[in-house]
This record gives sequence, structure tokens and C-alpha cells, in this order.
Amino acid sequence: MDRPVVCILGRPNVGKSTLFNALTGSKISITEDTPGVTRDRIYAKARWLDREFTLIDTGGLDPGSDEIFMPEILAQAEVAVEHAQVILFVVDGKEGLTSMDREVASYIRKFGKKIILVVNKMDAKQSRDHMYDFYELALGEPYVISAEQNRGIGDLLDATIESFPPAETEFAGDEIKVAFIGKPNAGKSSLVNRILGQERSIVTNIPGTTRDSIHSFFEYEDTEYVLIDTAGLRKRKKINEKVERYSAVRTLRSIEMADVCVLLIDAVEGVSEQDSKIAGFAHDNQKAMIIAVNKWDAIEKENHTMKTYEMEIRRELPFLNYAPMIFISAKTGTRVNKLLDLIHVVNNNYSLRIQTGVLNDIMNRAVLMNQPPSDKGKRGKLYYASQVSARPPKIVLSVNDKELFHFTYLRFLENQIRMAYRFDGVPIIMELRNR
Repeated sequence: MDRPVVCILGRPNVGKSTLFNALTGSKISITEDTPGVTRDRIYAKARWLDREFTLIDTGGLDPGSDEIFMPEILAQAEVAVEHAQVILFVVDGKEGLTSMDREVASYIRKFGKKIILVVNKMDAKQSRDHMYDFYELALGEPYVISAEQNRGIGDLLDATIESFPPAETEFAGDEIKVAFIGKPNAGKSSLVNRILGQERSIVTNIPGTTRDSIHSFFEYEDTEYVLIDTAGLRKRKKINEKVERYSAVRTLRSIEMADVCVLLIDAVEGVSEQDSKIAGFAHDNQKAMIIAVNKWDAIEKENHTMKTYEMEIRRELPFLNYAPMIFISAKTGTRVNKLLDLIHVVNNNYSLRIQTGVLNDIMNRAVLMNQPPSDKGKRGKLYYASQVSARPPKIVLSVNDKELFHFTYLRFLENQIRMAYRFDGVPIIMELRNR
């Protein structure tokens, strides 16, 4: 069953994202003091006492604003509220009650959900002169906190979980974490929305719309997933705003926490320098990888179009020779289900372990086919091989002299392993140790 859902709402700049981070014990959401920074719904798991729940941070609400993204922010907030059992309505205790607070309170009251009024930015020395103004909202006893200083968070969490329905069976916490990565406007948000069947992320034709990494829980074929829609990484010289720097850092962190990374390539534009850099970061972090060529519906095709595209992409990204490639369209849904099946297969490959005896049989056959290199009359000897870990698989080779084993010979040994076992989508780490 789904976890209870708690949604954080409020006008811009009241500290919602700081509260989100305090409740989750993380730095997932942006805390920059710029109105409108958090545009999409940001999801995270949280736990208090024996209850686990899903927390959603939303963009700052200003129903009267003419800001270009405000209609989408309001739409995102409505979807979040529809899924929520509890709304944490955050106001600014330093500034006091504002007309915008009244508008937002009126806006969220119509949903008929449990609302907890949270008066933020109230440190120990803060004057309580404005406190009584908030009773005007008729939302019950306010909870006074300082998210920045972690004051009052425990009492707020107690009140929050008391509002939950009785505990039911929840996710086991072993979901497959899938990060969708690529340059801006490659179609990552559109693909996540296509998979989810709903508008979880704001989708526009403006590159860089997704500034946060958005986590969505999803179940397919009895397997649970966390889909991570990341902000596209721009060239460093184009990262001018501090917020965009935060987005880049958060995207890299999302790659680090992912099990499988799906690199989206724009079929119309082809592989760019940024695609190579993003893929390189995931590769350096030894993540399972899939290359998904998106917007395939926009390409005029002949008999060998797909093969030609694959050869060109392989030439541009030679270090991802282990990554399977699939041609999809987030817009039409072409092969999206096949992509989900491929993610499942690649994740299983990521956990694959080879028995030591079998691995040594593979290595012995490889040595018979192709002797290790020699230098100045001294030939390399491979004594023993073992897989010491998975995710990614790491193979340790016991040899007489590491200096004799050139990387080309290690690649040969790796290829022999791949011929015997399906490690599609998975980097294999080959480590030499002198006996």
C-alpha cells in the first residue's frame, strides 16, 4: 500500500523548502531565498517514530501572480493536494499575516483536507507579536517552529502522524532508483510523465525548466521504482544563476544515488558535448546505463536509419559500449514499455555474481586463447580470479606483475566474461593485484 502523503504549501519565501529538508533530514529541495525557485513537486520519504510517509514540497503559491510558471505551479500544487492526507500550511512568523496568506488559505481550504498551520522562522528570541494574527485564518492552533534551527520540528511531526489513517503495509524500501539524465530539453520530464500517466513534472519547450530532481514512486510488473527526473546539465559557462548551480549539483547527486541511469539523447540534435560529459559522470560513478534515443517519431526513416544512428552514437560515446540502446518517443509512447522492461533487466544484471570456479574456468579459457603480454622476456601470469562485489561487479585478478597487464588485455578478459554472462548495461570493474 502507499505511504501516507504530506504536502507542504504556502506563499513564496516562507521557508517551505527549508522545512522540507528539516523533515526529511536531507538537502533535496532548494533553499535559495528567491521566490519561485521550487517549481515542481519534490518528493522524498520521511520517517517519524514508527511511521514512514511521503513528503511533497511544492512551489510558492501566488494565485494573483502573472509569473510565467505560476499556472503550472498551481496545477502542480493541486495534484499534490489530491494525493495528500495532511497539508502543512507554512506562514512567515517574522513578517506576520499577509493578504497572500489569506488567499492561499482560502485556496487550500476548498480541498477539504486536514490542514496544520505552521508558523515558521520563529527562533527563541523572535517576538511573538504577530502570532495572534494567524488565528484569523481559523485553521486551529498554530505550530510555532524554526525550520532553519530545527526548533519545534518534533511537535509538528507528532501532530502530523496523528492525522494519518491507521498504518498499513508500506513499501519495503528496496525500489529500483532510475535517474533520467541528459542535456536540457531532451525530453526527460515528458518521458517520466508518459511512464507515470500524469503530469508529475512541468513540461515546456523552454530548456532548463526542471530545476530540481523530482522523485516519483511507481510500480510496474510487480516491481517498485523511484523515477528521478533530473535537471538538464548546461555547459559550465552557461550556468549563470546560483540556482542553476544548485540544480547541477543536485543532478550529480541524483546520479550518485541511482541504480540505473537512462541517458536521453535527442534524436534530432544527436550526441552533444554535454551528453558526453553527463554520460561520463554516470560512467565514472560505475552506474548501470541505458542509452535511450528520444524523439524518434521526428526522424524520417529508411531501411538502415536505426543502425546508422546507433553506429554514430557508439562512435561518440565509446566508453558506453556496454550500454544497450533503445529508440523511443516520449511523445507517442513508442517502446516506452520496452524501456521499462530493459531497466528491469539491466538492474538484475547489475546484481549478478559469478561463482569463483566458473569465473576461473572463463579466465583459463581466455588465457589459452590469448596469452598475457610479456616484457623483456617476462610474461604475465594470471593465477586466480574472483568477484568480490556486485553493483557494479568487481573482478579481482591475482597476477605475478600488474605492470605486464595492459588495459587492452584487461578489455579482452572483460569481453570473455561478457560473452559468457549477460552483463548488458553494466560496467565491469577489473582490478589487478600482485600475488
